[in-house]
Amino acid sequence: MIERGSRTADYDFELPSAQIAQTPLEQRASSRLLIVDRQSGRITHGAFTDLIGLAAPGDALVLNTTKVIRARLLGKRSSGAAAEILLLRALGNDRFEAMVSPGGKLLPGRVIHVAPGFDVDILETTERRTRIVQVRCSIPVQEAISRYGHVPLPPYIWRRDDDADAERYQTVYAREEGSVAAPTAGLHFTDEVLESIESRGVRRVDVVLHVGAGTFKPVETADPADHHMHEEWYSVGEEAACALNETRSRGAHVWAVGTTSVRTLESAASADGSFAATEGDTRLFIRPGYRFRAVDKLVTNFHLPRSTLIMLVAAFAGYDLTTRAYREAIHAGYRFYSYGDAMAVV
Repeated sequence: MIERGSRTADYDFELPSAQIAQTPLEQRASSRLLIVDRQSGRITHGAFTDLIGLAAPGDALVLNTTKVIRARLLGKRSSGAAAEILLLRALGNDRFEAMVSPGGKLLPGRVIHVAPGFDVDILETTERRTRIVQVRCSIPVQEAISRYGHVPLPPYIWRRDDDADAERYQTVYAREEGSVAAPTAGLHFTDEVLESIESRGVRRVDVVLHVGAGTFKPVETADPADHHMHEEWYSVGEEAACALNETRSRGAHVWAVGTTSVRTLESAASADGSFAATEGDTRLFIRPGYRFRAVDKLVTNFHLPRSTLIMLVAAFAGYDLTTRAYREAIHAGYRFYSYGDAMAVV
């Protein structure tokens, strides 16, 4: 008998398009919060600011301080036809791995003109069909990307980015550039909410995971075990490792803000759940059957069908409880995905 939650098709669900958030709310912390209790199976409705009272003194709140870069470059081919480049990761001063569109046209040797004095050369095609590109510009590369690049909004947001996205598709604590997608559970926090949580004796712990475009890639294989995860770079510093170990030694809880923080913590933790400073690439794919070592509580947004992210939530909360929570959120009109509402799994 095949266990529920073990097949990709188990993560299909229908979502009214009106519930796919296209813009952020006027105030970050005014989002709704679905509270899911793993032990009792109880699901309750609240406001995001209720999180202030959920984390107990002595707990640790883990934040991913990655910063989204303006990685979407819109330009034209030599023929004048439109072209798009999504920079995935830096490979050196002026070289990047990138996704391109239209893929059939942007082969090695082609040039995309982004702006006067700003061109991108297609150098080679990788095994996974991305491209190695070289940026040529008359000003420093990072300055050119910041000036001419666009905020890489996810594909389910059906509009062009605007000036507001430069601020709102970024957490208030974003610090280290390197992501092409925001760690969206963190978008709800304001400085005031963070200060209120810390004032209760909850310790803030900063880690980094640079989010890649693979976060939006649906699992296309019938068996999730056959899905290929793209690597993402993460780092847990000495101060963070010590804080997490102290939290563990007191028997307090570790709260992961977002699936990216979960993957960072679970990639960095040793078999006994302890931490040491570490960094590197992770391809960790967390799905039902995974045994958690580092995370006790989770704050997350609502995720795409068939995504590795909803599978991670199902591994943490349990498949049946996760699907019930999603049905409840859809029925109650919650806003979904990057600019949508949040869920706390306690």
